[in-house]
Amino acid sequence: MSDRPSASEPNPVAALEAFSREIGNMDMMPLWEREASAMTPGTKCVPRLWRYADVRPALMRSIGLISKRQAERRVLVLENPSLRGTTYVVNSLYAGLQAIAPGEIAPSHRHSPNALRFLIEGEGGYTAVGGEMSTMRPGDFVVTPSWAWHDHGNLGTGPVVWLDGLDTAIAKFFGAAFREDHSNETHRIVRSEGESFAAYGANMLPLVDDSERLHSPILLYPYQRSREALEQMKLADRIHPAHGAKLRYSNPLTGGHPFPTMSVFMQLLPAGFHGRNYRSTDNAVFVIVEGRGVVEIADRPFEFAPHDVLAVPAWSRIRFATEEQSVIFSYSDRSAQEKLGFWREDVEGGNGSPHA
Repeated sequence: MSDRPSASEPNPVAALEAFSREIGNMDMMPLWEREASAMTPGTKCVPRLWRYADVRPALMRSIGLISKRQAERRVLVLENPSLRGTTYVVNSLYAGLQAIAPGEIAPSHRHSPNALRFLIEGEGGYTAVGGEMSTMRPGDFVVTPSWAWHDHGNLGTGPVVWLDGLDTAIAKFFGAAFREDHSNETHRIVRSEGESFAAYGANMLPLVDDSERLHSPILLYPYQRSREALEQMKLADRIHPAHGAKLRYSNPLTGGHPFPTMSVFMQLLPAGFHGRNYRSTDNAVFVIVEGRGVVEIADRPFEFAPHDVLAVPAWSRIRFATEEQSVIFSYSDRSAQEKLGFWREDVEGGNGSPHA
């Protein structure tokens, strides 16, 4: 007997297709037709490296093409090739390189997305956040919390460049991206420079702190201290087989991450380091501070040099190998993922997340 339906019997395949079209007109779809990849880790985002040697000339050219007043923020956005039109470097994060010429001021504003600054090059640059000014030096990491007034400037004699990192994609996902300009070009300074670090950055805390913060109270984490800590880890032979000597920046009030949404790290890879493969669910951005080497991301090799920037999508397999001792700054959405119970890591040969 034939398995084909008779002329009098309805065709089940055609009936199911008609049903899908019918409910489609009702703005519904059958779950059984979802993509097979709908419940697998990773994203469609691709790894990408921006060579600072290529980017810097464009940044310097932009200084002559548009003033800070015209641009408000003179930034070249690092946009992932798979995310054209979004301004995002990976699915959940933004990255841009900002250039400020001597004497310029980037006017005061505030926004709901959290932001970080990582100084790439130059002397004399500063940022004023929430009434406290911080002079930045290469390698320094600056916290700009959600809805804090902030402006930037350059009191030096040469251009200053830093990387802006924001969780804009997360805020926009929730429909919670707000922004407001200050009525003045700069906001009022009410605290002395270094006050936040003096109060919270010496393994001591104020006896009374009534503020309820979701972010770190330290506004500037100096590179010199981070670098010294990494060197001590190396001397003590505390080298992870995949990450080298790696530290995360912390909120001294909670021991957690500096932002509710973003985690921030600094790591040192000794000369001749050949790391194990690893992968994790956080989307990440890496900035090379010192050294040269090769990193494989999703089986694609990228040679890196100082100030290069790397986009690393979630669940991409990564492996570092260094020609010379290297120091790497990074930030990711791990903080948000940990709070939601999503984050996990898989390291070749073990020593990764217990959830992997």
